Amino acid sequence: MGIWDDIKLTFRNGSNLTRLIYVNIALFVLITIVAVIGFLLNNPDISDKALDLFSVPASFNALLVRPWTLITYMFTHKDVWHILFNMLWLYWFGRIFLEYLDGRKLVAVYLLGGISGALVYIFSFNVFPAFTGVVADSVAIGASASVMAIVIAIATYVPDYTVQLFLFGRIKIKYMALAIFVLTSVMDFSVNSGGKLAHIGGAFFGYFYIVNLRHGRDIGKGFNKIVDFFVTLFKPGKKLKVTYKKVATEYEYNKIKADQQKLINHILDKISKGGYDSLTKEEKDTLFKESQKKN
Repeated sequence: MGIWDDIKLTFRNGSNLTRLIYVNIALFVLITIVAVIGFLLNNPDISDKALDLFSVPASFNALLVRPWTLITYMFTHKDVWHILFNMLWLYWFGRIFLEYLDGRKLVAVYLLGGISGALVYIFSFNVFPAFTGVVADSVAIGASASVMAIVIAIATYVPDYTVQLFLFGRIKIKYMALAIFVLTSVMDFSVNSGGKLAHIGGAFFGYFYIVNLRHGRDIGKGFNKIVDFFVTLFKPGKKLKVTYKKVATEYEYNKIKADQQKLINHILDKISKGGYDSLTKEEKDTLFKESQKKN
């Protein structure tokens, strides 16, 4: 099996976190290739035009011409350090996110957090006097707002979850999230202020999403349906498959029991780290059913 086949298999069978990272890397590679071609042809405008095609503009008029950039900008990076740090944060906090919430919620927070960041950025550049005269030439790129939404979301959902940090020891995720927010979104605000405003928008959405989720409202559900619709358009149709149920052997029965026990252990581990409220509805139902069996 070749490298390309490995990539396709990992993308197809991987988690939504893996897919988000792959899309970011794929677009970065594409833009890098275009930049190399522009250099070889002594035409750097090719690279700039390609980047503009994916970057979200601060100008309302420019946004009307390329509205898709509200989505594409959050997968676009110009240099390797930009994408490296964003993908590392996405991977670390995305893994914790998936311990407690499902992949569909991860995608919803990533995309809607990114859109919220873009809207705060666009609104601010058109309202505040500090940006007068630069609106027409300003664009934003990067996954930072989306990543910030995930960081704040999971820190709000399981604030007392602890991680081991080099030199710092064990630290609660809520303090990590606060430090990341202050360092990347508040300090030196005049430097890359557009990016910092997008961070604030993403952080606000991450917090808002979890507050609603705790009240039984998944505000990303409708957006997930839209994503599902577009994903289905590009998915090859599956053939109808007829299966027949057979009686489980002793080995299969034992395996089912072992898997069930593994799930229960995972749920109990989540309770010990984040408390009972950190469980999803499905996990609470599973725990309840298991307790009923033992009574």
